[in-house]
Amino acid sequence: MTTGAQFIETGKYKKVVVVGADKMSSIVDYTDRTTCVLFGDGAGAVLLEASEDDNGIQDHIHHCDGSGAEFLCMKAGGSLNPSTHETIDAKQHYLFQDGKPVFKAAVTGMADVSYEIMERNNLTGDDVAWLVPHQANMRIIDATQRRMGVDKDKVMINIQNYGNTTAATIPLCLRDWESQLKKGDNIILAAFGGGFTWGSIYLKWAYEA
Repeated sequence: MTTGAQFIETGKYKKVVVVGADKMSSIVDYTDRTTCVLFGDGAGAVLLEASEDDNGIQDHIHHCDGSGAEFLCMKAGGSLNPSTHETIDAKQHYLFQDGKPVFKAAVTGMADVSYEIMERNNLTGDDVAWLVPHQANMRIIDATQRRMGVDKDKVMINIQNYGNTTAATIPLCLRDWESQLKKGDNIILAAFGGGFTWGSIYLKWAYEA
């Protein structure tokens, strides 16, 4: 979303569609109960265009730490470890997740970056209309909400309907709650992913549904 917005800010494009889509069922090992119950398939999109007022994306903070790569990844199938008979037999073409370090990093990363972007923009929990968190785990979402000082009824949650749809989680939340969003609402987006990568966007909603 940040990249798409910057294409518009340069004047190169008037409209940009950002699509988040993942078919997690194609890389989940259904004999591995530690991962197969968590993930779902999903796709969502947002349309970005220039704002005529002060609404829109206000700020972003993004982080990447490659030291977490071994804890959340697909071990084979890419250029580093190409497909062979042995990698397939070893089930290395499925999603692998070591839950404890991923959970610890996600709680810290999402909560801290969300608080950081609020602090940088002089926002309190009362100023935030909605938190839109990556739908990975309720404990991670709860920790982020508490760190920000945002009321629970301001948190978009649909994990119970779709599971963790990874790249689709935030656009799906925005679509599910679109009718409740008001022009000028302060909205914090927060996400965490493999690698590790994590970040937050602060935006002011730009239209009435």
